[in-house]
Amino acid sequence: MSFSYRCLLPLFLLLVLPVASTALADPIQPSTNLPQTQPWDLTKLSEAPKFAWVDADSPVRSLTFTGEEFEGHPTSVFAYYATPGSILGDKNLDRNLPAIVCIHGGGGTAFREWTELWAKRGYAAIAMDLAGSRPIEGKNPHDQKNRTRLPDGGPFHGDQHKFGHIDDQVHQQWQYHAVANVILAHSLIRSFPEIDKKRTGVTGISWGGYLTCIVAGVDSRFHAAVPVYGCGYLTDNSKWLDRFAKMTPRQRQLWVTLWDPRQYLPAVSMPILFVNGTNDFAYPLDSYMKSYDAVPDDVHKQLSITVKMSHSHPGGWNPPQIGHFMDQWLKRGEPLPMVDLPQIKGDHVELRYDTATFAKAAIHWSVDDKAVNAHDWKTADAVVKEDIIIAPAPPEDARLWYMTVQAEDGSLVSTEIIFVKERLIR
Repeated sequence: MSFSYRCLLPLFLLLVLPVASTALADPIQPSTNLPQTQPWDLTKLSEAPKFAWVDADSPVRSLTFTGEEFEGHPTSVFAYYATPGSILGDKNLDRNLPAIVCIHGGGGTAFREWTELWAKRGYAAIAMDLAGSRPIEGKNPHDQKNRTRLPDGGPFHGDQHKFGHIDDQVHQQWQYHAVANVILAHSLIRSFPEIDKKRTGVTGISWGGYLTCIVAGVDSRFHAAVPVYGCGYLTDNSKWLDRFAKMTPRQRQLWVTLWDPRQYLPAVSMPILFVNGTNDFAYPLDSYMKSYDAVPDDVHKQLSITVKMSHSHPGGWNPPQIGHFMDQWLKRGEPLPMVDLPQIKGDHVELRYDTATFAKAAIHWSVDDKAVNAHDWKTADAVVKEDIIIAPAPPEDARLWYMTVQAEDGSLVSTEIIFVKERLIR
């Protein structure tokens, strides 16, 4: 049996035998928009991997599954798994469940609390570590010191592994393994008898949002996606411009071809919600809007841009619009409000919206010449009428502006960001 115990025996005393799923493959159907340069064996990744329970009895369970080979050996991937029945102690609740795959960001790991959050919402959830490690039980998982390296773990996820290995074999690079492990986690959770395979979603935070943008284009079996912070067009503008500046032109182009989400966003076919803040230090609004625009217009896509949204794992999984969006598409819940592009009409702005109810609306703008993720933002309330929202027009010297509406549960959606190159025309 190919499953390796080397990562388990030194770490855990109580184990059950490894389990191999007998579920038939539910193959990924690649989009015609998926680039020929994509490096993954999608037929192989469509098969549920072998796995072993580390803890099969706790409210939030844990397991390892077999990943792709790295440095000549199969890898082990640690993950938490929770369901409504596991956290409430009632197995009868675990039938025909929607499922969520949770992708952590830089400095993150598998987060127990993230799976518990989704399980309390009525979902099965799996959160895997993408750095070849696992959190130490009983210690703060947000502190990187509280991790244990798996003996047969895959590549680490530091910046050097994301950018400094571009000349290595593709199958040895972090992005290859990270995307593969997300897809394998999806294949695994789909093989569990309590899961409704027609209702699965994916969400990721920061580098996990970046991976969500790639995975949403690669794995057509997902039915909804929510990338938070992360996006593509990183060579155009991002926190890592200095990393790209150190590459040769050939290396930069190879990195873009293989690993920039701009290559995969045109292949997205499921509903997708992009969540970010106006001043994100890593993924600025210009690259973010390019990423949003890269998704085909015939796909249901929405934006949620919050003024100066904090950047963290809890900050990335707490916004209510994430769960609201998943409920809409995976549980037939109340839809998020839909808004058109706002239109300047003399001294005011008009914004059309759908019939969904919401609590309030606002307009946001900036007039300074600072970097796109360093702007000072001003906000004014808008007036919600029966079929239109009215707001004061942004000042003539505004550099960029947009509008938001907020549902009664606090879920926030926004219009596209409007970048103003010339003086506003009234």
